[in-house]
Amino acid sequence: MKKIVLIISLNLTSFLINAQVDASSDLSKTILEKDSLLFNVGFNTCDISQFEKLLSNNLKFYHDKDGISDKAKFLTDLKNGICNQEVNRKVKRFLIKENTEIFPLYKNGILYGAVQNGAHQFSEKRETQAGIAKFTNVWQLENGEWKLTTSFSFDHKPYENNNLEKNIFDNETEIEKWLKENKVPTLGIGVIKEGKLHQVKVFGEISKGITAPYNTIFNVASLTKPVTAIVALKLVSLGKWNLDEPLYKYWTDPDVANDARNKKLTTRIILSHQTGFPNWRTMNENGKLNFQFEPGTKYQYSGEGMEYLRKALEKKFRKSLQQLAHELIFRPLKMTDTKYIWDKNVDTTRLAIGYDKDEKAYETVKNKIPNAADDLLTTVEDYSKFLVSVINGGDLSKNVFEEMTKNQVATTKGKHFGLGFEIYDLGNGEIALSHGGSDKGVQTLFFIFPQTQDGLLIFTNSDNGVNVYEKILKEYLGEKGQKIVDIEMK
Repeated sequence: MKKIVLIISLNLTSFLINAQVDASSDLSKTILEKDSLLFNVGFNTCDISQFEKLLSNNLKFYHDKDGISDKAKFLTDLKNGICNQEVNRKVKRFLIKENTEIFPLYKNGILYGAVQNGAHQFSEKRETQAGIAKFTNVWQLENGEWKLTTSFSFDHKPYENNNLEKNIFDNETEIEKWLKENKVPTLGIGVIKEGKLHQVKVFGEISKGITAPYNTIFNVASLTKPVTAIVALKLVSLGKWNLDEPLYKYWTDPDVANDARNKKLTTRIILSHQTGFPNWRTMNENGKLNFQFEPGTKYQYSGEGMEYLRKALEKKFRKSLQQLAHELIFRPLKMTDTKYIWDKNVDTTRLAIGYDKDEKAYETVKNKIPNAADDLLTTVEDYSKFLVSVINGGDLSKNVFEEMTKNQVATTKGKHFGLGFEIYDLGNGEIALSHGGSDKGVQTLFFIFPQTQDGLLIFTNSDNGVNVYEKILKEYLGEKGQKIVDIEMK
């Protein structure tokens, strides 16, 4: 009897260890990244080098129509078939992430591989061959690197018989078509549920002919400001910075040094956009910074205010904003692709180039000095990690978090600004914290809901990006999304 119980116990333990992993797990993210490199970059752009890197030398590929291939045959068939420039087919495959299942493989308690089940949609110029196919991939660690060792591609069906949902957000081919119609080259979506990162989606191209990978790097414009705000608020929570201490003790801009109103500037006033400054001093004819009203008396959005705060922080702590953010946010949250500055470590092969309304590329911004208000470089996953942290309290003291989420000043359309975040009143005691970003070739937006711990992040690399907001908000946020749209329509 004891032996039977032991066997049952061991089998149950094995089942628990090898159960499907959560979409937000490190293993899931790793496998999805490898899949993106294999298909979005390798297959869709015929970058054979990606296959050479990711395929095991012992690969076995089983196709329900083309038979069995090893690595050499697979690469030869790829070069002579799909990637033959004389073959005018332009086949593309898109992973249906919602259908993807990932199971870990262990030996003696040590992870050695993973099984990935899922489906790909594929499209060709010859519409009769467009369709869907299921797959099972076995990924294995070989000398510390993930390699595809076994792959089954089967159940190929024509597109018209695949029973896919009509909702375009479940259909990457339809999303790609929708983005082209709206002239939005790249779309990134991050979905947060119950305080955890639930989903990361990236669609379109980062540049002409280059499919956007899962970890595409975006310039997010003014979504930089909430990150700067949390840097300051963390320092306040640590007792190293005072929310209401006048900043002139650390920094005074030469342009307003002779104006006594500079002594009224505090971190609270800056983070709630009540400085009295213009958005940027370059908007003034003389190009100089000035006060347009008494600080602390009303709202006026200002990037200059955030830069004023940066300079005060850097003077006080003798560190750049990049260093402070790295220590307080980026390193603890493992935001490895996020930075204020452009340096040699920026992976330009993953960078989403910005486009105007006519799909002409803008020149890429390459800041050598951090800008507290603009031009943060990040990925959907990294910034979603930041938002998850904020939803869960941001590692702030209770008092500071309450100040951050409290109405500090009225803005427009019945909205308010807290500290670093705009606040939407959704009724019944529920609020949404939000911020948008708008610059040349950048339209970005997020909403997070402290009460339910849900959230939505939208990145685009086009002046046309706002054209896709409403549909996405309604799809992912439901009634809340409709309320937000209604507030904006007032």
